[in-house]
Amino acid sequence: MKWTDTLDIAIELSERHPEVDPKAVNFVDLMRLVMALPGFEENEQHCGEKKLEAIQMAWMEEVD
Repeated sequence: MKWTDTLDIAIELSERHPEVDPKAVNFVDLMRLVMALPGFEENEQHCGEKKLEAIQMAWMEEVD
């Protein structure tokens, strides 16, 4: 997975962290959660606020 795989990341996060409210996660913690996912291939240098925001929004939609 890469930073642009927004939906795949959101699904993984919702499955692996059902106790976490995506609205309450700051971008630093979100970046760490994403980078800890199995099969995630990129590093923080390829990450940006827009990508994290898209991931967070998709995660919120996945939870709802």
